[in-house]
Amino acid sequence: MARSTPGVTRQRLIDEAVRLFSTQGYAATSVADIQAACGLTTGSGALYKHFPSKQALLEEAVRRNLETIADRAATATTPAEQPGGEELRVTLERMARVVWEVIEADRALIRIMLREFDGFPELFGHMWQGVLAGVYAQGAAWIREQQELGRVEVDDPEATATVLLSSLTYYPLLRLMIGRTPGDLDAERFLATWVDQAVAALKPRP
Repeated sequence: MARSTPGVTRQRLIDEAVRLFSTQGYAATSVADIQAACGLTTGSGALYKHFPSKQALLEEAVRRNLETIADRAATATTPAEQPGGEELRVTLERMARVVWEVIEADRALIRIMLREFDGFPELFGHMWQGVLAGVYAQGAAWIREQQELGRVEVDDPEATATVLLSSLTYYPLLRLMIGRTPGDLDAERFLATWVDQAVAALKPRP
């Protein structure tokens, strides 16, 4: 077997550990399982050359996850500039799809968090904040900006952003948890109605 570089082996360990923790659970996944999934000899102790424990590996996976989420979430509530500007409805739909893409891209770690939260409340509490709290703050900031520009009328931007984003994120999270969607609606039908409700809540000015 060809020898992998240390960096590649470390990332491969993280990727395979996340996949195994997500599919069969943290407790049920052994260090030997992770090493075997990476094509390493199960009794070699190769994992310990990179991580002091299985938990340390999980913590590193969450840390890297938060870094990538921070980059992606920054675009979730920042509409792309287009000639002539975007209408509010088009902007909201685009933003909603980006939020869903952020959650979908991190579905394995989110599934681990939902399943293993009781065992690692502080670790996954930080992850939850990284996944959603930043998006809520950016959503509120965007609504305030639109209000200052005279485009919408909103009494409480923070609460409005929280209500809109909570309903939006509940759809993919419920699908991750139980494989069902709210009201058993398909994604496009849910999204179209969510945009309608978001426009009504923001009360755009003529």
